[in-house]
Amino acid sequence: MAERFGSDPERGLSTEVAGRHLATHGTNELRVTKPTPAWQRVFAQFRDPLVYLLLGAIAISLAAWFIEGSEGWPTEATVIVAVVLANAALGFVQEARAADAVAALAQMTSVTSSVLRDGERKRIPSSELVPGDILVLEEGDAIGADARLFVSASLLVQEASLTGESDAVMKRTDTLTHPAPLAERTCMVFKGTSVVQGTGRAIVTSTGMQTEMGSIATLLDATMEEPTPLQKEVARIGRMLGTAVVAIAFVVVATVLLLSDIKDASDVITVLLLGVSLAVAAVPEGLPAILSLVLALGVQRMAKQNAVVKKLSSVETLGSASVICTDKTGTLTRSEMTIKRILTASGGSTVSGVGYAPVGKVTGADGEELHDLLRAEQIVALSGGSLAGNAELEDTGDGFWAIQGDPTEAAFLVAELKLGVAERREQRFQRLGELPFTSERKMMSTIESDREHGCERLIVTKGAPDVLMSHCTRIRVGMDVLPFDEARRAKAVADVNRLSEEALRTLAVAYRPLAAEEGRAPTETLENDLIFVGTVGIIDPPREEAGIAISEAHRAGIRVIMITGDHPRTASSIAAKLNIQNAEVGALTGAELDLMDNDTLHEAVRTNSVFARVAPVHKMRIVDALQASGNVVAMTGDGVNDAPALKAADIGIAMGVTGTEVTKEAAKMILVDDNFATIVDAVREGRGIFENIRKFLRYLLSSNMGEVMTVFFGVVGAGFLGLTEAGGGSVVLPLLATQILWINLVTDSGPALAMGVDPETDDLMARPPRGSDERAIDLRMWVGVLLNGFVMAIATLFTIDLYLPGGLFPGGTGTLDQARTAGFTVLVFAQLFNCFNARSETTSAFRHFFANGWLWGAIGLSVMLQVAVVHLAPLNVAFGTVPLSPQQWLACFVIASSVLWFSELRKIVWRSLGPSIMSKRQVEA
Repeated sequence: MAERFGSDPERGLSTEVAGRHLATHGTNELRVTKPTPAWQRVFAQFRDPLVYLLLGAIAISLAAWFIEGSEGWPTEATVIVAVVLANAALGFVQEARAADAVAALAQMTSVTSSVLRDGERKRIPSSELVPGDILVLEEGDAIGADARLFVSASLLVQEASLTGESDAVMKRTDTLTHPAPLAERTCMVFKGTSVVQGTGRAIVTSTGMQTEMGSIATLLDATMEEPTPLQKEVARIGRMLGTAVVAIAFVVVATVLLLSDIKDASDVITVLLLGVSLAVAAVPEGLPAILSLVLALGVQRMAKQNAVVKKLSSVETLGSASVICTDKTGTLTRSEMTIKRILTASGGSTVSGVGYAPVGKVTGADGEELHDLLRAEQIVALSGGSLAGNAELEDTGDGFWAIQGDPTEAAFLVAELKLGVAERREQRFQRLGELPFTSERKMMSTIESDREHGCERLIVTKGAPDVLMSHCTRIRVGMDVLPFDEARRAKAVADVNRLSEEALRTLAVAYRPLAAEEGRAPTETLENDLIFVGTVGIIDPPREEAGIAISEAHRAGIRVIMITGDHPRTASSIAAKLNIQNAEVGALTGAELDLMDNDTLHEAVRTNSVFARVAPVHKMRIVDALQASGNVVAMTGDGVNDAPALKAADIGIAMGVTGTEVTKEAAKMILVDDNFATIVDAVREGRGIFENIRKFLRYLLSSNMGEVMTVFFGVVGAGFLGLTEAGGGSVVLPLLATQILWINLVTDSGPALAMGVDPETDDLMARPPRGSDERAIDLRMWVGVLLNGFVMAIATLFTIDLYLPGGLFPGGTGTLDQARTAGFTVLVFAQLFNCFNARSETTSAFRHFFANGWLWGAIGLSVMLQVAVVHLAPLNVAFGTVPLSPQQWLACFVIASSVLWFSELRKIVWRSLGPSIMSKRQVEA
């Protein structure tokens, strides 16, 4: 088969051949749903009830124009058409940008596969796999293509996604003697399945639609992402506003028709157009597109900070996280595994140097050269640890050493090179089989053939010291093997404790020769009567930034829990250094959790923040206990067995460096750098995104309320404002329908989008986590929305009254067109001033006043458009405006700013009352 594809089982495909196969067979992807053509997405912008209203308004306007004799150009209808087209263009662009952002995220989280190319092991996107590629399979890998196994070591594959069978299948390399159903093809692995245990190598036979998964692809439906809770809430508000505003528009139209002197059909048309425009303007129809775009852009920013969020809905949950359950190794620590101490029966040694470069040496505890007996034990310990592992160490030629595989296993290879015995071990031993590490067994064993002793077989094991010692009955002392009696066992345990108290991660090594009659297949029964060699202490120093991040998490009201498979003393020591928990409290172990019922466990989880020697099942119980107490839980994981806990957690976080492909698929977020500080940064960003969404909701709703109240109170109070007198008894409106649509077009999209990328205004990490029942638009926001809307309406109507001869402020000398233009301009400016109000519920608008360049750009563009609509003759005709003098522009600016000063006053009052209100709530709680 390898010959057929031009491949080599030991070297894989060459880059040239792989390129030819890719051109021939295409990318390794299943048939996906055909993308919606651009023209269909454009027409989709018009499938909206509010657009139907505007189309109705166009029809009404054209009918009126026709009835009146078709004189001149139908200006009003033309303006409404232009507004509809402009809104459609904005909606199309916003949706396209959101889709592009989501597609970019999908690319970031694509599945990868480990292959041999040009004789080197590489990790490539699974979409680039081609027939003939040699897959290197390990626990946790997502299998990227159909392939024939030719090497298998205790390989278990979960094929439920393909066959429906819940039990994992043990795979072998034996050729099938007869055709078999899919579930019984034990020499094959298939695309879409995953490795749950063991290792193997296989040659790819089929990719893309030629795979077994591809053959049923036509039965698979494209998965549509569920709307997030926030999107559902916004949709609900939109429906509620739509219903309310249609009712208000109906009342306004009825009131105008009853109170005004309707002289002809033109007056009726004017009133109807006002009602339609009011309904359209009051509902922020662009809100869903803006919301999706802001979420997508926010998630892209998080990806640049090494936190890849796979689903937009997870952003909301991030802002609510109250507990972060994190692993220790690589997340809170640097994952720069270096063996520093080796303790065996005859004493100990110290290993100098750090990192993966084999620069340093192994010396006695006093710095002297190792004596013969101690050196013999150290050789067995380091070479044994190297044999019982799958890591590879590579000199890149520039002084930098790279590793493939587990960093802990690589630490043995580095220390062995420092001792100078690696080459002999490589020549002496040949691997015959493997018992892979699992989180339940906490051990790994290999079966080796010793060429120096007549190809004698032996088993070499490394694992957690407490687990491994229970399998040992003898101990290596110099060149001798002695009984592992109580005294020697006690010393070995004391060695482990000593290393753990020094915050060193501990691993032990054991071995034994195998008898000729013992089976050749690697089984767990061989892992008994082992000869204990010794324990190594591996340094993995805490990340400096982790301590800072944990303090920041505590400040934000987020509890941090460490869950690790390490020794309890090591876990407690690291936790104390990082201020997670006092060392005196100690760590709870998985064995202790097993003895607890659910009530006891809930109490233990409430009071303990460090858990050691835990298995994945314990992670599940801890998550369940925390969620039962009302917590929103973020959980990290890297191993294949962590996947259920990640799915159960509110925010499952997979490690990008050490995490398996299965874990990444189960997670909602991937840490590209495996760094705890990135999680806290992501929580801050998540809170910031949610806060920005509240900002533009606050802005849009209050601005639209201003429009509704202006028209409603202007119609109801037309007699008080001098509008009735100015119109000579005919239908007179505070704003024209086209002016309302203009306001909606100019002030809604640009500023709202700019607020979606607003820098942090308040100290978001000084707040407690957002409650799961807390709405995005709460009562306090609604009060602010209505008050600001009311002030904008009063300012607009005051301006109109100021210009008209009659009304509450007599003495005005302006015409109706001047008054309406000034009121129209004041309302536009008031909404632009409202942008600054909306940036915070309590913080002054003048704090970080110039921080958001995008917002200033959007405001500047809106001002220029408003100047154009007031001073350009064609737009004067279209929108019923007249030019204003510089003094009138200044007056409009000053009056419009009243909404800013009112909001500042309201914030001062709230800030003065806020502390006492919070204190009262705490006392009541």
